[in-house]
Amino acid sequence: MKVYRSLQQLPVFTNAVVTIGTFDGVHLGHQQIIRQLCAEAKENGGESVLISFYPHPRKIVQPERYIPELTTLEERIELLKQQGLDNLVVVPFNKEFSQQTAQQYIKNFLVDRFHPSLIIIGYDHKFGNNREGDYRLLEKMGEEYQYSVKEIPQQLRNEVIVSSTKIREAIAIGDVEKANQLLGYSYFFRGYVVEGNKLGRKLGYPTANLQIQDADKLVPANGVYAVQAQIEGESGILKGMMNIGTRPTVDGTTKTVEVNLFDFEEDIYNRHLKVFVKYHLRNEVKFDGLDKLIEQLHKDKEISISKLADN
Repeated sequence: MKVYRSLQQLPVFTNAVVTIGTFDGVHLGHQQIIRQLCAEAKENGGESVLISFYPHPRKIVQPERYIPELTTLEERIELLKQQGLDNLVVVPFNKEFSQQTAQQYIKNFLVDRFHPSLIIIGYDHKFGNNREGDYRLLEKMGEEYQYSVKEIPQQLRNEVIVSSTKIREAIAIGDVEKANQLLGYSYFFRGYVVEGNKLGRKLGYPTANLQIQDADKLVPANGVYAVQAQIEGESGILKGMMNIGTRPTVDGTTKTVEVNLFDFEEDIYNRHLKVFVKYHLRNEVKFDGLDKLIEQLHKDKEISISKLADN
């Protein structure tokens, strides 16, 4: 898959079959749309082109309605590369772009930049200033500019919208098993390993303290999770458990993300760790002293090892 991040660098696409969307999460519903796109491109002897925007248009146009994202841009690209697409175009979205009329969007953006032979889009897709453009306008102008429009089945479109909402809601309450089922893969995030207060080491459970660097990334609810992890630049998969929360047993007040990696003692400060969130074990609770906390950590580790045995 070729990735383009500037409209000035676009090649002349051959028989472009185009779809447009954010595709945040690249979940199972999105994957169905992409399969349809790729099949149509193959049938037309052309190239599949997915057009996405960064930052999310809502962040520019309706910042008060902006919600955390399931995937950062780089994560989205990583996932889309696995889908068999020919081309991904990430369009820089800004106020000026948002102020194009619907007709300008079709003529100056879609037609002049992509020369589409076919556009695959949801019937409820809106575009242009004040979201005045719609499916009917795309069809009407297609007669003049010699492209066809094909509708994403309404049922699939509804499934995509519902799935995205359900995934966010599930992650926000810690139900990662449900989220992973809808995603088709284990929810993941990256963190930069920083020094903590080394309390975990004193308890016999040293942790990698993670700093989540993308403020727009949706972090799972406070709690304890069984996880897998991968150190930046290495291929091996490690198993462990993660705590997200304020550590109430030691009267903590700041939210932290800490991962205890099993059978691992290397120094990974100042490196990135990719964490795959597999299972929610329990909510974060305040224990009656450190001994009770250590006792629970032993149980958490045993349960994690058991749940991760087949992964």
